[in-house]
Amino acid sequence: MRKVFEEELKNLHFQFSQMGLMVSESIYKSVKAFTTHDKDLAQSIILNDPQINELQVKVETKSIELIALQQPVSSDLRRIITVMKACADLERMGDHAVNIAKATIRVKGNKRIDLIEQDLADMADKVKQLVEEVLTAYVELDVSSAEEIASKDDVIDGMAYKIHKDTLNEMKKDPDLVLGATNYILVAGNLERISDYVTNICEWIVYLKTGTITELNTHNTLDDPGI
Repeated sequence: MRKVFEEELKNLHFQFSQMGLMVSESIYKSVKAFTTHDKDLAQSIILNDPQINELQVKVETKSIELIALQQPVSSDLRRIITVMKACADLERMGDHAVNIAKATIRVKGNKRIDLIEQDLADMADKVKQLVEEVLTAYVELDVSSAEEIASKDDVIDGMAYKIHKDTLNEMKKDPDLVLGATNYILVAGNLERISDYVTNICEWIVYLKTGTITELNTHNTLDDPGI
């Protein structure tokens, strides 16, 4: 029975990794679509989102089934709760990628600001890198890496602030930019929220390893699992 249970847990973590790669790709493509004005690519991200949601539901359903049928001990229960919570954070990241894709469709054809779009592309690259790093840290259960990744959230916050400030300055210079440039702030805000969810997963890694809830960043949205 124990061997079967371990295989089920292993499969849950594999599905988490699979979902994480899908979300990472959606984030990258969403900003690429926005900065290259690619409406078709943006639409593909929106259409792909139900697959991410479906995988999250599968993980959650299987997790609840394991808790109900296997009555796991505390350490095993922590593993199950952690993968459920981390998958929920990934699903929310996917939602933010969809928000960016929708912004692409909404602003296509409006006046654009190349320098700010480049800043958004750079920000997206860094956020995607954080997502990939936290997935590796989760698989390897690397607390040191998780803490280091969480510390990089301040860099993302700083990039979002700069984009927000620069966008407002450009709007003041040219009122014709207001309609389209408002979406720069929206995109930066969505990327910032994705980074916050990366920090959440970092905290779940620490929790999984130590059994202790540790707040790695004051701007995170970590839920207390009550274990």
